[in-house]
Amino acid sequence: MSRFIVPPYLLAHLAEAESPRLHRAPRAARNGLLAMEAVDRNATPPVTRGVLGGGSVLERTVFDAEGTEELPGVRVRGEGEPATDDVAATEAYDALGATYALFDEVYGRSSIDGAGLPLDATVHYGVDYDNAFWNGERMVFGDGDGEVFQRFTASVSVIGHELTHGVTQYTANLTYQGQSGALNESVSDVFGALVEQHLFSQTVEQATWLIGEGLFTPEVQGRALRSMRSPGTAYDDDVLGKDPQPGHMDDYVETDDDNGGVHLNSGIPNRAFFLVAEALGGTAWDRAGRIWYDTLTGGSLSTEATFAQFAAATVLAATARYGADSDEARATSAGWAGVGVIPAP
Repeated sequence: MSRFIVPPYLLAHLAEAESPRLHRAPRAARNGLLAMEAVDRNATPPVTRGVLGGGSVLERTVFDAEGTEELPGVRVRGEGEPATDDVAATEAYDALGATYALFDEVYGRSSIDGAGLPLDATVHYGVDYDNAFWNGERMVFGDGDGEVFQRFTASVSVIGHELTHGVTQYTANLTYQGQSGALNESVSDVFGALVEQHLFSQTVEQATWLIGEGLFTPEVQGRALRSMRSPGTAYDDDVLGKDPQPGHMDDYVETDDDNGGVHLNSGIPNRAFFLVAEALGGTAWDRAGRIWYDTLTGGSLSTEATFAQFAAATVLAATARYGADSDEARATSAGWAGVGVIPAP
């Protein structure tokens, strides 16, 4: 199954929108929903729990679909080659590098599979395509409809998010349904945010904690797709409606849509991570990020982990690395308590 940055409920809302400022966006959203099904049918099957380590170097290749939905498209730039005048291709190339840099320099991981997997991306996918996705082997970016969404390469956090689905695919392989699916989405938001923060050398206090900042056109009343600091506040627009993400278990959404609300309930573990990072201060990719990375790659996490089980695993990871009486272990426990999640025994 492919992993999309724009959730289906947002596209469904846009598909039914009626506004004098919209001409292409509703049709683009309807086409995007249909395209999700086609992309899923052709997605590369997940690879479970890959190897760790490796010493390969960064290898990026960017392709251009030229407005079609045929992959991979025409090759436009390889590793070390000069930039073209295509902004989207340059943004994709640079953000692939930024994602590789976080995992390599901070966590000692060679690419998303831990063994130097080449990073491929395709830009200019489809016409007015309102999404970006990881299909199991490559990143794919649409250019947006120009009325609600702009090009999807404009946000580093989006690219980091989607590539982290690949990291999860090769490690914990969290099932994309219910709470484990929401954790899958949250882990991608966590490391998508950390890719951006690492690239721009931002501290916890300096970071925006927004996922998808820069995707909306100026006409939209909203800053991003999601806020990790304050889930439910990323947008409030007459066309898109209000950001529906909960940030506490008291507001957990029970639904059969969106694979059991994976893009909705991910707001709860997202805020838990933010609270841990805020309590520890400094740069979030260091201690808080390392705890989450250890949890993801430790090998003991169930593929169908619940929030409570994941919380317990992060407390154990913090304890193993920093000690039971450490600030890190206490901050991790407090972070989950702050969103109403009690770690499982």
